[in-house]
Amino acid sequence: MFGLLPSIGPTELILILALALIIFGPGKLPEVGKSLGKTIKEFRGATREDSNAGAAKAENNADK
Repeated sequence: MFGLLPSIGPTELILILALALIIFGPGKLPEVGKSLGKTIKEFRGATREDSNAGAAKAENNADK
């Protein structure tokens, strides 16, 4: 997680979480976290598919 945002320290992370708690409230926060996690997972899967497709295309072009 910290590799994704290397310039954010623990203090900034706590501040972001506190703001999220104030904005969304304690009841909605788990739902927001679940949605965010699902979105990140889908994004990573899509980028892997794109990079795998690009690598396969490069191999096919190299074989010609």
